[in-house]
Amino acid sequence: MASKPHPPLMKKHSQTDLISRLKSRKILGVGGEDDDGEVHRSKISQMLGNEMKFAVREPIGLRVWILISAVGFTVMALMALVFPNQLYEVVFEEELPTTSISVRLYGGAVLSLALIMWNGLYTAEKIIIQWTLLSEACYFAVQFLVTSITLVEIGILPNAAMLLLLSRVLFLVVTMSYYYHLGRKPKKI
Repeated sequence: MASKPHPPLMKKHSQTDLISRLKSRKILGVGGEDDDGEVHRSKISQMLGNEMKFAVREPIGLRVWILISAVGFTVMALMALVFPNQLYEVVFEEELPTTSISVRLYGGAVLSLALIMWNGLYTAEKIIIQWTLLSEACYFAVQFLVTSITLVEIGILPNAAMLLLLSRVLFLVVTMSYYYHLGRKPKKI
Protein backbone atom coordinates (compact mmCIF):
# COMPACT_ATOMS: atom_id res chain seq x y z
CA MET A 1 0.00 0.00 0.00
CA ALA A 2 1.35 3.23 -1.03
CA SER A 3 0.90 6.06 1.33
CA LYS A 4 0.05 9.48 0.10
CA PRO A 5 2.62 12.08 0.84
CA HIS A 6 1.37 14.67 3.26
CA PRO A 7 1.19 18.20 2.05
CA PRO A 8 4.01 20.34 3.38
CA LEU A 9 3.20 21.96 6.73
CA MET A 10 2.48 25.59 6.41
CA LYS A 11 3.88 27.70 9.16
CA LYS A 12 1.42 30.17 10.62
CA HIS A 13 2.65 33.67 11.16
CA SER A 14 0.65 34.93 14.10
CA GLN A 15 1.87 38.42 13.47
CA THR A 16 0.17 38.52 10.13
CA ASP A 17 -2.81 36.35 10.98
CA LEU A 18 -5.27 38.80 12.56
CA ILE A 19 -7.76 36.23 13.86
CA SER A 20 -5.04 34.20 15.55
CA ARG A 21 -3.60 37.30 17.14
CA LEU A 22 -7.00 38.41 18.47
CA LYS A 23 -7.61 34.92 19.89
CA SER A 24 -4.25 34.97 21.64
CA ARG A 25 -4.93 38.39 23.15
CA LYS A 26 -8.35 37.22 24.32
CA ILE A 27 -6.84 34.17 26.01
CA LEU A 28 -4.21 36.34 27.69
CA GLY A 29 -6.89 38.80 28.78
CA VAL A 30 -5.41 41.88 27.18
CA GLY A 31 -6.89 44.26 24.69
CA GLY A 32 -10.33 44.30 26.25
CA GLU A 33 -11.70 46.81 28.72
CA ASP A 34 -11.26 46.28 32.45
CA ASP A 35 -13.71 47.32 35.18
CA ASP A 36 -12.58 50.95 34.97
CA GLY A 37 -13.07 51.05 31.20
CA GLU A 38 -9.35 51.13 30.42
CA VAL A 39 -7.86 49.13 27.55
CA HIS A 40 -4.51 47.56 28.38
CA ARG A 41 -2.04 47.06 25.57
CA SER A 42 -0.05 44.30 27.27
CA LYS A 43 -0.28 41.86 30.15
CA ILE A 44 2.49 43.76 31.93
CA SER A 45 0.62 47.07 31.83
CA GLN A 46 -2.49 45.22 32.99
CA MET A 47 -0.66 43.70 35.98
CA LEU A 48 1.28 46.82 36.94
CA GLY A 49 -1.56 49.19 36.28
CA ASN A 50 -1.64 52.46 34.48
CA GLU A 51 0.24 55.17 36.34
CA MET A 52 -2.06 57.81 34.88
CA LYS A 53 -4.88 56.27 36.92
CA PHE A 54 -3.01 57.14 40.13
CA ALA A 55 -1.94 60.63 39.11
CA VAL A 56 -3.89 63.21 41.05
CA ARG A 57 -5.36 66.04 39.07
CA GLU A 58 -5.25 68.72 41.70
CA PRO A 59 -7.50 71.74 41.58
CA ILE A 60 -5.70 75.02 40.98
CA GLY A 61 -4.40 76.49 44.23
CA LEU A 62 -4.89 73.35 46.34
CA ARG A 63 -1.28 73.22 47.58
CA VAL A 64 -1.31 76.95 48.33
CA TRP A 65 -4.54 76.51 50.34
CA ILE A 66 -3.06 73.61 52.32
CA LEU A 67 0.10 75.70 52.97
CA ILE A 68 -1.97 78.67 54.18
CA SER A 69 -4.00 76.31 56.38
CA ALA A 70 -0.89 74.65 57.82
CA VAL A 71 0.70 78.01 58.65
CA GLY A 72 -2.56 79.36 60.08
CA PHE A 73 -3.16 76.30 62.24
CA THR A 74 0.44 76.37 63.49
CA VAL A 75 0.31 80.06 64.40
CA MET A 76 -3.08 79.70 66.10
CA ALA A 77 -1.89 76.67 68.06
CA LEU A 78 1.28 78.41 69.24
CA MET A 79 -0.70 81.49 70.27
CA ALA A 80 -3.14 79.30 72.23
CA LEU A 81 -0.30 77.43 73.91
CA VAL A 82 1.82 80.47 74.79
CA PHE A 83 -0.79 83.24 75.29
CA PRO A 84 -4.07 81.48 76.21
CA ASN A 85 -5.69 84.35 78.16
CA GLN A 86 -4.89 86.98 75.55
CA LEU A 87 -6.32 84.80 72.77
CA TYR A 88 -9.58 84.35 74.67
CA GLU A 89 -9.81 88.08 75.41
CA VAL A 90 -9.31 89.01 71.75
CA VAL A 91 -12.18 86.77 70.58
CA PHE A 92 -14.72 87.18 73.38
CA GLU A 93 -13.69 90.60 74.77
CA GLU A 94 -13.84 89.45 78.37
CA GLU A 95 -11.34 88.00 80.80
CA LEU A 96 -11.83 84.67 82.55
CA PRO A 97 -9.04 83.42 84.81
CA THR A 98 -10.05 79.75 84.53
CA THR A 99 -9.86 79.50 80.76
CA SER A 100 -6.08 79.10 80.58
CA ILE A 101 -6.02 75.30 80.70
CA SER A 102 -8.89 74.83 78.26
CA VAL A 103 -7.37 77.24 75.74
CA ARG A 104 -4.04 75.43 76.04
CA LEU A 105 -5.77 72.10 75.41
CA TYR A 106 -7.39 73.71 72.38
CA GLY A 107 -3.92 74.79 71.27
CA GLY A 108 -2.64 71.23 71.56
CA ALA A 109 -5.53 69.92 69.46
CA VAL A 110 -5.00 72.59 66.82
CA LEU A 111 -1.27 71.81 66.77
CA SER A 112 -2.16 68.18 66.03
CA LEU A 113 -4.32 69.35 63.13
CA ALA A 114 -1.45 71.54 61.95
CA LEU A 115 0.78 68.47 61.76
CA ILE A 116 -1.87 66.77 59.60
CA MET A 117 -1.90 69.85 57.34
CA TRP A 118 1.89 69.81 56.99
CA ASN A 119 1.74 66.10 56.11
CA GLY A 120 -1.00 66.77 53.54
CA LEU A 121 1.14 69.45 51.94
CA TYR A 122 3.99 67.07 51.13
CA THR A 123 2.06 63.98 50.04
CA ALA A 124 1.09 62.96 46.53
CA GLU A 125 -1.61 60.49 47.56
CA LYS A 126 -5.12 61.63 46.79
CA ILE A 127 -6.74 59.88 49.75
CA ILE A 128 -4.41 61.56 52.26
CA ILE A 129 -5.12 64.97 50.75
CA GLN A 130 -8.86 64.26 50.92
CA TRP A 131 -8.67 63.22 54.58
CA THR A 132 -6.61 66.32 55.32
CA LEU A 133 -9.26 68.54 53.74
CA LEU A 134 -12.04 66.66 55.52
CA SER A 135 -10.28 67.06 58.89
CA GLU A 136 -9.92 70.77 58.23
CA ALA A 137 -13.58 71.10 57.23
CA CYS A 138 -14.72 69.27 60.37
CA TYR A 139 -12.59 71.58 62.50
CA PHE A 140 -14.09 74.70 60.92
CA ALA A 141 -17.65 73.38 61.30
CA VAL A 142 -17.13 72.40 64.95
CA GLN A 143 -15.43 75.69 65.76
CA PHE A 144 -18.27 77.62 64.14
CA LEU A 145 -20.86 75.73 66.20
CA VAL A 146 -18.95 75.98 69.50
CA THR A 147 -18.24 79.70 69.06
CA SER A 148 -21.85 80.40 68.11
CA ILE A 149 -23.20 78.53 71.13
CA THR A 150 -20.73 80.29 73.44
CA LEU A 151 -21.72 83.70 72.09
CA VAL A 152 -25.40 82.91 72.63
CA GLU A 153 -24.69 81.78 76.20
CA ILE A 154 -22.64 84.90 76.99
CA GLY A 155 -25.22 87.16 75.38
CA ILE A 156 -22.75 89.46 73.61
CA LEU A 157 -21.66 89.71 70.00
CA PRO A 158 -18.18 91.27 69.74
CA ASN A 159 -16.80 92.28 66.35
CA ALA A 160 -13.81 89.94 66.71
CA ALA A 161 -16.12 86.98 67.30
CA MET A 162 -18.27 87.91 64.29
CA LEU A 163 -15.14 88.14 62.15
CA LEU A 164 -14.07 84.72 63.46
CA LEU A 165 -17.47 83.20 62.61
CA LEU A 166 -17.51 84.68 59.10
CA SER A 167 -13.95 83.55 58.43
CA ARG A 168 -14.81 80.01 59.57
CA VAL A 169 -17.76 79.86 57.18
CA LEU A 170 -15.57 81.14 54.34
CA PHE A 171 -12.77 78.68 55.16
CA LEU A 172 -15.31 75.84 55.38
CA VAL A 173 -16.71 76.69 51.94
CA VAL A 174 -13.23 76.88 50.36
CA THR A 175 -12.10 73.63 51.98
CA MET A 176 -15.24 71.74 50.97
CA SER A 177 -14.90 73.11 47.44
CA TYR A 178 -11.37 71.68 47.17
CA TYR A 179 -12.55 68.43 48.74
CA TYR A 180 -15.37 68.16 46.20
CA HIS A 181 -13.16 68.94 43.19
CA LEU A 182 -10.45 66.55 44.32
CA GLY A 183 -12.96 63.73 44.75
CA ARG A 184 -14.55 64.12 41.32
CA LYS A 185 -13.73 61.49 38.74
CA PRO A 186 -11.89 62.94 35.73
CA LYS A 187 -13.74 62.84 32.43
CA LYS A 188 -12.52 60.20 30.00
CA ILE A 189 -11.22 61.62 26.76
